Amino acid sequence: MDELVRRLVERTGIDEATARSAVAAIFAFLVEEGPADKVQALLARIPGAAGMAVPEEAGDAPTLGGFGGLMGGGVMAVLSKLQGLGLGIGEIQEVTQETLAFAREKAGRDAVDEVIAGIPGLSQFV
Repeated sequence: MDELVRRLVERTGIDEATARSAVAAIFAFLVEEGPADKVQALLARIPGAAGMAVPEEAGDAPTLGGFGGLMGGGVMAVLSKLQGLGLGIGEIQEVTQETLAFAREKAGRDAVDEVIAGIPGLSQFV
């Protein structure tokens, strides 16, 4: 994952620790919300991804006072997590786009797109 973290630092200007935490949050979100078989296949094709994809304990992620479920709960929770790292909306978009581009390079477009399609509401954000 060092390759992706370096890429995020270079292309977005965020620091290494924030980049690493953001990638972990994105991959953990995929594990929590995505179709298990497709997510595991995707992560297996990205060196180091599975080790970073550690979901939070239930109840740890903020859900906008209970409204998260109305607004794509998991998507809103990861957005909140990324904002909690100090990222603004523009930076979150850049980090997400770069992370997905990296995943597509390593695992293939179809593998990534199948995961995205399997998470309700995610396609509206990526």
